[in-house]
Amino acid sequence: MAAGLGTRMRSALPKHLHPLLGRRLVDWVIGAARDAGVDRLVVVTSPDAQDSFPGVEVAVQERPLGTGDAVRAARTSLDGFEGDVLVLNGDVPGLTPELLTALLDTHRRERAAATVLSFEPADARAYGRIVRDGNGHLERIVEAGDASDEELARTEVNSGIYVFAAAKLWPTLDRLQPQNVQGELYITDTLGLLVGDGEPVAVHVADEPFEVEGINTRVELAAAAAGLRDRINDAHMLAGVTIVDPATTWIEPDVQIESDVTIHPFVHLRGATRVASGAEIHPHTVAVDVEIGARAVVGPFCYLRPGTVLEAQSKAGTFVEMKNSRIGPDAKVPHLSYIGDAEIGERTNVGAGNITANYPHKPGLPKTRTRIGKDVRTGVQNAFVAPVEVGDGAWTAAGSVITKDVPADALAVARTRQENKEGYAARHRDD
Repeated sequence: MAAGLGTRMRSALPKHLHPLLGRRLVDWVIGAARDAGVDRLVVVTSPDAQDSFPGVEVAVQERPLGTGDAVRAARTSLDGFEGDVLVLNGDVPGLTPELLTALLDTHRRERAAATVLSFEPADARAYGRIVRDGNGHLERIVEAGDASDEELARTEVNSGIYVFAAAKLWPTLDRLQPQNVQGELYITDTLGLLVGDGEPVAVHVADEPFEVEGINTRVELAAAAAGLRDRINDAHMLAGVTIVDPATTWIEPDVQIESDVTIHPFVHLRGATRVASGAEIHPHTVAVDVEIGARAVVGPFCYLRPGTVLEAQSKAGTFVEMKNSRIGPDAKVPHLSYIGDAEIGERTNVGAGNITANYPHKPGLPKTRTRIGKDVRTGVQNAFVAPVEVGDGAWTAAGSVITKDVPADALAVARTRQENKEGYAARHRDD
């Protein structure tokens, strides 16, 4: 269910579409469901957001008439389906496939018409309370606003996640009546109806509250990001990655890191970045959709943009920015350079303050590439105006703007000869 606007987020963007550690909030839930082996996936959304889920079947809730109406909106999409229907909220990013599997196991073991996922948070806040009978079975779920003091004292609450036998779900939804001034239909009321019919309704208790807590504010969104960060970092460290300060290291879920990598504080690894064994990433590095080779060195204060490949034992150093470039084995770009749309050969050393000027000279033309061969030594403050190629073993003089190809083993000098005008400064100082 992802049709709510999330007004407490105070945002023009629907709550479920807010970014969270490289994914949208709802995408974390979709991913957990897919990893749990869900056969059919239907996202219930509002009319304004129905084009936000490419590759996923969408059902539209035309008006926000409550959670019961939201589930009912998926009925046409699931017409003829006779299995178990898993109802998930789209704002629960900590959800895991393991928890969903355990929930389904309980539902099937108990031969239940419906099963609710409950948990015990540190602060029950406005969660609906689980009320059990003397035998421990679910009696009802009471919303916090309708609960008595005795019911509010209960610590077990409703997560808003359920499993229903399809044959029981749809007829029960048809019986829902609005019991509130908003005229909304609540999915929780179906459980009370099933209990009243004598149908078995089970409860599965989640061990970790973080896995089922929903997001309603940006404060909670930030807390969820920190929890997911810790989960991801823990998994990498247990797999052999050294993370010097996990609290300041942000690694998105699709990043792949081999063992024996060292990551220093304030590093952000995003997108489909891959890091090979033995690489070391120094503080204040941001890498997005890049490949960092074995024993490569990155940073500090380095920005690697999409399409960058650092091959084995290469270096992208301090205050270096790279984009869509390949840096060959043992090649080094140590400091203060921008390398974009370039290929740099093995063992080449790029001097401080080098720039590959890849922007076309006329609007509408594609960017072109700079190719620097192997064993090249570039001088400080060089600019390479693409398209240009520097041959193997060549040198370029400091302060040169390279606009023409440089043959192998040549020295390229592209600057005016220095001329000193004696006394010039003294004569003009008063001016």
